[in-house]
Amino acid sequence: MTILVTGATGSVGRLVVDELVRAGARNVRALTNNPEKAALPAEVEVVTGYLGRPSSLPAALAGVDTVYLAPLPAKVGEFADLAKQAGVRRVVTLSGLLADEEAAQDPSQWHYYLVEKTVEEAGFDWTHLRPGAFMNNTLDWAESIRTEGVVRAPYPHAAQTPIDLGDIAAVAAVALLDDKHTGEKYPMSGPEAISQLEQVRAIGRAIGRDIRFEELTREQFHEAWGANGVPADVIEWLLDGWAQATEHPQEVEDTVERLTGRAALPYAQWAERNADRFR
Repeated sequence: MTILVTGATGSVGRLVVDELVRAGARNVRALTNNPEKAALPAEVEVVTGYLGRPSSLPAALAGVDTVYLAPLPAKVGEFADLAKQAGVRRVVTLSGLLADEEAAQDPSQWHYYLVEKTVEEAGFDWTHLRPGAFMNNTLDWAESIRTEGVVRAPYPHAAQTPIDLGDIAAVAAVALLDDKHTGEKYPMSGPEAISQLEQVRAIGRAIGRDIRFEELTREQFHEAWGANGVPADVIEWLLDGWAQATEHPQEVEDTVERLTGRAALPYAQWAERNADRFR
């Protein structure tokens, strides 16, 4: 059985490759735009290609049974057509925790749900991985922490359940290697609900510095992120999510421990592992 990992040098896909190799999987194929720079394990077959360039996919899909599918909604239809032609049987998607909420919205707002719906309707055996916020998202704070010792953000008490990318990859490998996960939609989270303010304090402890949290109003956040080219509707979506998490802290999911047999990584440990990126 050949497993194709798309986005194999991306933030999650690269870790999926490592998890598959660690689990002893044979016939792992990695799809990347830059094979020379991929630095992938020697036992992995590396092929040149990109989901956003469908003409590169037929060769990558030849002889493949199972695919780890990175989310690229704009091209998922073309992927599905080519994968069916190639005889692909199973697809494990990297989706998102809010996929069901998207389903109730106008189709123009579909992102993760569009990937899921397309894969299901194409007739593959499927598994959808639905993580929430990534711990890595807080790397956006790194520059202001390094240069000013401050984090500027709205909703300091918004309590989300961020997850480590390594935990997502570990669950993905389990799903890719066992058919019993077919038809499952797995919500995924870290092991705790932790506020933005608590995350800042955890980073401070990890680097041995006091870090200030300066709360922004919604208007100030719009101005700051809008100046960086972020669309207004995306900014509003982020703000509404933090507002919701302030009033109703997110609930912890046990998917990581249940499927991998080990506890999910707490944010404080993630901060310690990534301390040099904030110094």
